[in-house]
Amino acid sequence: MEKQWFVVHTYSGYENKVKTNLEKRVASMGMDDKIFRIVVPTETQINIKDGRRQEKEKKVFPGYVIVEMVMDEDSWYVVRNTPGVTGFVGSGAKPVPLNEDEVASIMKQMGYEEPKKEVDLEAGQEVKILEGPFENFSGQIEEVYPDKEKVKVTVSMFGRETPVELDFEQVEKV
Repeated sequence: MEKQWFVVHTYSGYENKVKTNLEKRVASMGMDDKIFRIVVPTETQINIKDGRRQEKEKKVFPGYVIVEMVMDEDSWYVVRNTPGVTGFVGSGAKPVPLNEDEVASIMKQMGYEEPKKEVDLEAGQEVKILEGPFENFSGQIEEVYPDKEKVKVTVSMFGRETPVELDFEQVEKV
């Protein structure tokens, strides 16, 4: 099972208390291999009052905490029975994980930037494709898109040159 982000509903105003309680429960119950990060989504709000600049943390989603975890019976039980938690967000009894774009958006709003992957790939290099429909094919890098973490590779197939866009993890230097 892989770790995913889930939204947990809490009593309004208890978000930080739930985070603290859940962190203590994870440690005391030895669940740190299934429950990884607990985040209260906040953003810094800047107010100018009487000519002075004041920064204040404001909850982005009052009444909610997001938890990165591997969902199974044990981890569900630990989170669900933490004081202040009213339940998971999802349809019926089954919690629905957030998709990666939603998580990235929340983290970006909070000022957490996912670290960019450093890669030593450059145009003109020969690479082998590790996965996908072109697995085990070799090709030459045409362009590198560091911001999207992708490369455009030209693969020779049936006597024709075919450009393919791949993630950094899908290729390795030959």
